[in-house]
Amino acid sequence: MKKRILALIMAATMVFGLTACGGAAEEASSDKGGLIKVGIINNDPNESGYRTANDKDMKEMFTEANGYEASFAYSLKNDEQITAAQKFIQDGVDYLLLSAADTAGWDSVLKDAQAEGIKVILFDRTIDADPSLYEASIVSDMDKEGQTAVDWLKGQNLGEYKIIHLQGVMGSAAQQGRSGALDAAVASDGWTLVTQQTAEWNAEKAQQIVQSVIDSGESFNVIYAENDDMAKGAVAALDKANISHGVGKDVVVMGFDCNKWALEELLNQNWNYDGQCNPFQASYINDIIKKLEAGETLSEKTIIMDEKGFDASTITQEDVDKYGI
Repeated sequence: MKKRILALIMAATMVFGLTACGGAAEEASSDKGGLIKVGIINNDPNESGYRTANDKDMKEMFTEANGYEASFAYSLKNDEQITAAQKFIQDGVDYLLLSAADTAGWDSVLKDAQAEGIKVILFDRTIDADPSLYEASIVSDMDKEGQTAVDWLKGQNLGEYKIIHLQGVMGSAAQQGRSGALDAAVASDGWTLVTQQTAEWNAEKAQQIVQSVIDSGESFNVIYAENDDMAKGAVAALDKANISHGVGKDVVVMGFDCNKWALEELLNQNWNYDGQCNPFQASYINDIIKKLEAGETLSEKTIIMDEKGFDASTITQEDVDKYGI
């Protein structure tokens, strides 16, 4: 009998403890002023200058001072990002903010989020999923970025096009858009791809790929790098081999993202072209969350960032100062 009474007392104590913990959690939430809980899944901030600027922009916006409790997860691998998303769902975030490493494979986790009442907002990159599974998408038009760059390259009217194509992480929206336009031009205009390899946004890997082509003795006259860091790595290989590059030189150099240092390379005419990719999406996301929290209906599902391409022959210091990240 004594054992039974003791067991009942212990059970009551455990229940009281759980209730107290729940109360403490509610008090903590109240102490934080009803912060909006967001889980932010992004690519590795060291991936590129673009990503560093993007991550900094997100961290400056999603702070307690601005009404948020933010958690961050980073990976260049889709499966790791999906695992992070599942954890955020279990943690009960209010919003899941996602810059996907790959366009595919997100339906299941987004359905799980929707079932839990968690709103999903995409930023920077699109995914292959039913639009009903997310609230909004704030993205660059990667297809347009690629087409703008390829149209510029066509306009250079080179006698021949022998291209080293340095691709980003395969399957990402940026890689697909920037590769797709070039692939189409190669097929329609008879351009030659001397090599087409992924350097995964990495300068060192890009340098190795270009060095390998140089060592092979095969001629080329265009570097089409899908981000600035890979263009930088390519140029390092050219410099090592004393191959001239830039305006009026042997090799046309093209990059994307508009890092300030890259635009300065254009200004100095060492590179030829850089395609803008706007990393500053946090304010757009904040506006959307505020509208959703107020019960408003969003006027548009997809918001396309305004972007342009820069030519070394026309870029100005003002452009570098205004658009460099």
